[in-house]
Amino acid sequence: MAALDPVAFVRGTPPFDALPADAFRDAARALEIVFFPTGTRVLERGGTPSEHLYVIRKGAVRLEREGQTLQLLEEGEVFGFTSLISGKATLDVTVEEDLLAYRLPRQEFQALLAYGPFAGHFASGLAERLRNSLERSQVASFQPDLAVPVSTLLRGPAVRIAPAATVGEAARVMAERGVGSLIVDSEPPGIVTDRDFRARVLAQGRGPETPVLDVYTAPLRTVGGDVPVYEAWRILLDSGVHHLPITRNGGEIAGVLTATDLLKCTASGPVAVMKRLERLGGRDALPGYGTKVSEMVSALFAGGLEPTVIGGFVARLNETLAGRILRWAEDDLGPPPCPYGWLVFGSEGRKEQMILTDQDNALAWRDDTPEARAYFAAMAERANADLVAAGFPRCPGGYMATRWQGSLAEWEERFRAWLDRPTPQALLEASIFFDFRVAQGSLDPEPLEAIVRRARNARTFLAAMAKSALTFHAPGGLMLRLRSESSKFDLKLKGVSPIVFLARVYGLEAGARSSNTLERLAAAVKAGLIEQDTCDTLSEAYRYILRLRLREQLRTISDGKIPSNVVSMSDLSSIERSRLRDAFRAIEVWQERASYHYRTDLF
Repeated sequence: MAALDPVAFVRGTPPFDALPADAFRDAARALEIVFFPTGTRVLERGGTPSEHLYVIRKGAVRLEREGQTLQLLEEGEVFGFTSLISGKATLDVTVEEDLLAYRLPRQEFQALLAYGPFAGHFASGLAERLRNSLERSQVASFQPDLAVPVSTLLRGPAVRIAPAATVGEAARVMAERGVGSLIVDSEPPGIVTDRDFRARVLAQGRGPETPVLDVYTAPLRTVGGDVPVYEAWRILLDSGVHHLPITRNGGEIAGVLTATDLLKCTASGPVAVMKRLERLGGRDALPGYGTKVSEMVSALFAGGLEPTVIGGFVARLNETLAGRILRWAEDDLGPPPCPYGWLVFGSEGRKEQMILTDQDNALAWRDDTPEARAYFAAMAERANADLVAAGFPRCPGGYMATRWQGSLAEWEERFRAWLDRPTPQALLEASIFFDFRVAQGSLDPEPLEAIVRRARNARTFLAAMAKSALTFHAPGGLMLRLRSESSKFDLKLKGVSPIVFLARVYGLEAGARSSNTLERLAAAVKAGLIEQDTCDTLSEAYRYILRLRLREQLRTISDGKIPSNVVSMSDLSSIERSRLRDAFRAIEVWQERASYHYRTDLF
């Protein structure tokens, strides 16, 4: 900045930005400017409590306890509040880099604690600070708020009809009221739609005298009016329905939301992309799928959705695409000789993929016959090629169905071998395939899931996998402080993978049914392997790193470049750099505890 304006700078610093104008104006009169050279001990543990709240303008301070660095704070961060609130100096605060700060005396600070948002900032833990930082790092472009209640999209009250009505009477009511569905006041209530008339009346040769109760659907699938828009998207996509009754408090039906209503919410949402997938006429329509997904992800991210939620939508769309591609293969090859499953793993298996990455898939089938082997080998060739055309690059490591395929019995043998003989190669392959899920096909995966569940009692396997997971290290402290263009690192390798790989180990020990990272952490809490506070902090650290990575990837795509996982510290604000250090520190603490828990020093 060309000039130092303490008032303007502090006003823009959380939590001062949440204060009423009058309260901030009174506090601003008491601001002081101070300077401390590198090495100065601003506060000493066990010494005199702080008399000020400090807001860092330039430089950095190091928070320590018994010689161990807990946190490094930079521009835009505040310190001294713990001492002010407790009346004790519980940490050493040392100047890491020449410090220019604005400070607020104790009396003014205590007066501001009367304001909830201001006081709440200091009461929150690391998980809450990370969560708030994510909200502040939203992209700037305007998009509809996808977290608003779904009731805001309703165009009017539900139109109803008596259960004794005929199809002809119902059709006339629909035409008169200009609606595509009616709530049937039966017990329990049901719904009849124009689609029902086409599929269950006209297509079946029935006439207008047909009773509504012969063609309606009951009981209703409903959602409360306070459910966010994005959750209504998910329900429509998962259920395959096109009309969703919305209820008020007490269960009364307030109206009916349609897929068209959601399409109007944003043309780049998952419902719109799903519609395009349903209209895919042939393989020549595959190019551009990756672009459409990127546009959807960008719109959802700008609309305020978490990357973890977005990953669920992308997984649902990718499943639909795979289903269409596999049906084309069946059209070419004829009906499959036995039930099969299209397996996906990696980030797609965990439902954590957002920007399309290289393929991670495999094929399994029930019967071990030459006919099945030849059929599914041909299917894999077609499917992998079609996925390339849709924007999924081939996996450099060869983890695709053209190479990884076999009967269910063969897959069971592979899973058992990885579990019983945890060589380095076995650990690598287990870390990939134990994240699997069946994205398409009717094959029952229970035999494979049963083998995976055995891992909870395989202490040697878990310890070996934990040791492998602990090879992922956060960036060094110096790297996180540099702001030059050369200070770059891979967020996936340094931030995402340490959490994903270690959560996998804890999830396996906990017997988690899901391979999703956050659900594995939750399962570890339920099994008593980690504390709830640890889970909350790691979950928010994971979300924060994912959001940071996705934001940078979308910026790269908007510039017409290929997205990567690399982030430059010079592109981040001071708050973002500080929160990133917090996230990495939380990972390091967890890794230290995991090393002890799994006794990795013995391997």
